[in-house]
Amino acid sequence: MAVKVLVVDDSGFFRRRVSEILSADPTIQVVGTATNGKEAIDQALALKPDVITMDYEMPMMDGITAVRHIMQRCPTPVLMFSSLTHEGARVTLDALDAGAVDYLPKNFEDISRNPDKVKQMLCEKVHTISRSNRRIPSYARTAPAPAPASGSQGTATTAPVRSAAPVPARPTAPAPSHSPAPKRKPYKLVAIGTSTGGPVALQRVLTQLPANFPAPIVLIQHMPAAFTKAFAERLDKLCRISVKEAEDGDMLRPGLALLAPGGKQMMIDGRGTVKILPGDERLNYKPCVDITFGSAAKSYGDKVLSVVLTGMGADGREGARLLKQGGSTVWAQDEASCVIYGMPMAIVKANLADAVYSLDDIGRHLVEACV
Repeated sequence: MAVKVLVVDDSGFFRRRVSEILSADPTIQVVGTATNGKEAIDQALALKPDVITMDYEMPMMDGITAVRHIMQRCPTPVLMFSSLTHEGARVTLDALDAGAVDYLPKNFEDISRNPDKVKQMLCEKVHTISRSNRRIPSYARTAPAPAPASGSQGTATTAPVRSAAPVPARPTAPAPSHSPAPKRKPYKLVAIGTSTGGPVALQRVLTQLPANFPAPIVLIQHMPAAFTKAFAERLDKLCRISVKEAEDGDMLRPGLALLAPGGKQMMIDGRGTVKILPGDERLNYKPCVDITFGSAAKSYGDKVLSVVLTGMGADGREGARLLKQGGSTVWAQDEASCVIYGMPMAIVKANLADAVYSLDDIGRHLVEACV
């Protein structure tokens, strides 16, 4: 059965071009178009598409507002089109918070210059998010309750607590964890890898950590170079730990999360120094979870707690294998709480997961596990 798509954009050229690209795929059917957010809501209710492609800047109602209404009234996977700028990153992250599943760069030049590549990318994204776990009724949200401060003396943190902005949360009670609570261990590093659905998932996990979280953290999120700085700034405002985009020469320290910069690779040495390397064109992902996990395995042996969150593909599996061989710990997000159960599934199927947890439990378990 063909995937039914609603195309929403105020540009007639872009609307027609996206419709043509999608319609050329016999497994995709464009069932309608809309020129603004209000029309998008009406068409979504009337046509019940499997996927909606959505522009942000439109008359009458912008794309983010439309996504919020659609998620409340007829939850449907949404693919946002975004400009590759800092402002475009901020808007895209807002759209993901509102309930959009994924995004693609909106670049007219690429459509004209590389039509085959654009077609392949767009159709793959549509098929992937049509299978996503995003038909959730209601996105009226509050952030998860902050985790209590953890420390060997059991004292509460004295660092100022930053206010947490609303973070998308599932309206139903979270599924129970598939694994028992973790054992405490003096980990030297927490490494978290993710892709599609990751921006919201990372917010949910990291906002549960106290300011005095005892282990350094590295984050690997598949994301364009133009987006990672804005994403790190967003996380830093939401969380009580500090978050920044990693730079070459940064030092790991407790209570700091370093986000791998888009378009590059991040490695860690045994002294706790971060190395940022050019993105290798032979690698599909820049940054790549396998690269960072592999360097952590080499540098820290059995003292790494790694977590693989929602995302398509299998990035992180081979890095997790190296971590397991060195005696480190690997967790995977459970299928029920994933937007895309790809990367965690690869970990589970390879028998690499020491524990499988619901997204809502991972932050709490990180606090419990790290001493």
